[in-house]
Amino acid sequence: MIDTIQELKRKKDAVILAHNYQLPEIQDIADFVGDSLELALRANAVTERMIVFCGVLFMAETAKILNPDKKVILPVKEAGCPLADQLTPDMLRQAKHEHPRAGVVVYVNSTAECKAVADIVCTSANAVEVVRSLDAEEVIFGPDANLAAFVQKSVPEKTIIPVPATGHCYVHTAFTLHDVEEARIRGGRIICHPECTREVQEHADVIASTGGMVRVAEESGLWHVFTEKEMGYRLKTLHPDRTFLTKEGAICHDMKLTTLATLRRALETEEHEITLPAHIMQEARTAIERMIALHR
Repeated sequence: MIDTIQELKRKKDAVILAHNYQLPEIQDIADFVGDSLELALRANAVTERMIVFCGVLFMAETAKILNPDKKVILPVKEAGCPLADQLTPDMLRQAKHEHPRAGVVVYVNSTAECKAVADIVCTSANAVEVVRSLDAEEVIFGPDANLAAFVQKSVPEKTIIPVPATGHCYVHTAFTLHDVEEARIRGGRIICHPECTREVQEHADVIASTGGMVRVAEESGLWHVFTEKEMGYRLKTLHPDRTFLTKEGAICHDMKLTTLATLRRALETEEHEITLPAHIMQEARTAIERMIALHR
């Protein structure tokens, strides 16, 4: 099956992009694996005719927005993001009505329609930098309230308004102080994603995006990784001399929908193609490109 996928990829002039939370076999066969920021930057530089995005819908939408003339395929059309679904454009418009001088930042984990309403997009890797870049004392931020709290702590000179107030990722909010206590008993250091709850963040040694986790992994021989379990595979692949302990129940079920079989089928049939209205594409692209400009 791997040989077939590689041959189809060459035949179709396709590139395979995969998120750090994908199954190990998907990570192994991908041309590029990374976090949301790294994938957005990589998607912005694609030269192949077709992008096959092994991730969830908002990621494939972002790739399409950055590559309107290329075919972008999501192998499993049902692969969504419950966090992204918690925010709507109307919620952002209402918050803007209540705070007319506020800037609007949306997390990349949001729909294309929400990105089209925003001033700028951010990822967990650059949220603090993005918020600091805005010439506004108030910032509407959605949809993850825990990431918003992390930004508020890092940028106390601004007022962060989370929309919705309880927006969260079910994978990351499942980490508890009990997990922290068990990790301390075993030794090593704790690295957590900023989508974890505020109390878990307060007890972690490092708070980082998945890309940030890759960069700091060499600082310790033993890490407790508080994010989706497949990040442990990614870290072990890159740092085989380190130990990474993950939580077996920390599973994003949508990320696991992509398999070698669905990837092969996507390359064979070129289903399911991402399509978006032209005005949504243009407005969302403006917000995404403002973020990318910060990294040039």
